Amino acid sequence: MVGVRWAFRCGSWTPTRSEWLLAARCVQREEKERIGQFMFAKDAKSAMAGRLLLRRLVCDRMGVPWADIRLERSPRGKPYLANPACSSPESVGWSFNISHQGDYAVLAAEQGLQVGVDVMKTTMPGSSSVPEFFRIMTRQFTDYEWSVIRRAGSEWEQLTMFYRHWVLKESFIKAIGTGLAFNLQRAEFHLSPEPIAEGKVCRRTTMHLDEEEEEVWTFEETVLGKDHHVAVALGPRHTVRSVPAPALTYPPPSFTFLSFSDLISMATPLFEEDSAYWENFQKKAEAPERQRLTATV
Repeated sequence: MVGVRWAFRCGSWTPTRSEWLLAARCVQREEKERIGQFMFAKDAKSAMAGRLLLRRLVCDRMGVPWADIRLERSPRGKPYLANPACSSPESVGWSFNISHQGDYAVLAAEQGLQVGVDVMKTTMPGSSSVPEFFRIMTRQFTDYEWSVIRRAGSEWEQLTMFYRHWVLKESFIKAIGTGLAFNLQRAEFHLSPEPIAEGKVCRRTTMHLDEEEEEVWTFEETVLGKDHHVAVALGPRHTVRSVPAPALTYPPPSFTFLSFSDLISMATPLFEEDSAYWENFQKKAEAPERQRLTATV
């Protein structure tokens, strides 16, 4: 079965009252409450889109009725389907992951593989210079990776290369589910020589783990919109290096953009409408002041 790559443009989503209240009725109650606690509308919209993406995947590709879906998080925060008794034969072996940052929420899913996905937008540091920002982040990359980042050219090009490396590392640790416990310097990335561009998916970047090349892990890279880097990590569901992962689909799947109508096209409301939820959402500022200023530059 072909893997799933979906994206939703949170940055351009201005939900109406009916959309926001319907979305809130279509996620689990504890998720609705968690999303309502975000201080800024931008974060609430991204989190809501991420939950709807997950539920759409489980319903559409795994054959679980929307009302029967129960999603939980691992101790490290990775989402998983918690009620396998409701699953169909089609649901066996699926791994899925989401990420939301900048203007996008993204989802990646595969059968028979571990999956991690990360998206980041290239932005200038808010409270420090680029050299100072890099100094603070020194321990996150190897000497080789820093040499590649610093050779990229202008400060903006160096930041672009920084975030390209960052999403690769994040996609890997999200796939293996270790979170902050993983030392990022253990994973060193050797980038594909071909340029990364919107609408094009590259699979030629490789990873060295503890100085040994990892041949059973594959990394997909692409760009969404303006300056949003996306990486998908695909690896074996076990830890034995000598056992190859299942064959991948060729060509690699591109991200499909979903609308809000797509997100809720299979949805079943789980509880009654809560008008106060809309009133609470309307009171939120869109984003922190620094982010709003950056977005206008």
